[in-house]
Amino acid sequence: MARVRVKSELDLDSPTLVEGLPGVGLVGKIATDHLVDTLDMTYVASVDCGSVPQVTIYDEDARDVLPPVRIYANESQDVLALQSDVPISRGGDDFAECITTWLQDNDVTPLYLSGLPVKNHEMGDVPEVFGIATGDAAARLDDLDIGTPPERGIVGGPTGALVNRAGEYDLDAVCLVVESDPRFPDPAAAKHLIQDAIEPLADVDVSTDDLVEHAEEIREQKEQFAQRMQEASEEESTQAQPMRMFQ
Repeated sequence: MARVRVKSELDLDSPTLVEGLPGVGLVGKIATDHLVDTLDMTYVASVDCGSVPQVTIYDEDARDVLPPVRIYANESQDVLALQSDVPISRGGDDFAECITTWLQDNDVTPLYLSGLPVKNHEMGDVPEVFGIATGDAAARLDDLDIGTPPERGIVGGPTGALVNRAGEYDLDAVCLVVESDPRFPDPAAAKHLIQDAIEPLADVDVSTDDLVEHAEEIREQKEQFAQRMQEASEEESTQAQPMRMFQ
């Protein structure tokens, strides 16, 4: 049975969850990994469903093992993070159903993250960030002057499935899209995603200096994962695309 396995009771008050499933430029994963480290978040739950590969994660210089998809929390700041070390298949609805039901039951507002591939992306280009929403969450985007989409488009992969399910359930949810380099891990896009949208929406203060200072190191760390993502099917890779690509 698909479910979120919570390790211990959580003391949270209408928290915000930042989703970091891998996709274009790995921007969602880089941003979420950075939040987990910077906010000193604690591993509190795992996601167990058919769409999640049954593999084991281990860390350098450690004996502990971890499930591939985990939820972390900083209870003092009422923020959660969904972290994944594997591509997620969109094929089964159990993942989106499991996550969305758990969010509803715990009064959680999710921030879903996606990269928009930009051709001829150059180092130093300032990526644009825009947001879409379900339920009543659009008002929060308006209040913070987070931009609207410049053209009609589609969010694919497992994040697209999550946003779709949030809309069906009328759950307050935000999907943030940032222009990203489709070829390489993009720490610069992740930085703007955090500064321009995640910080104000989740009401957290996150230093992003390391994302710039150690951009090359981060790229190298994520390069193998990015290669696996390129080899994965489109259903496993979260990304936003203009609708004209499908016409």
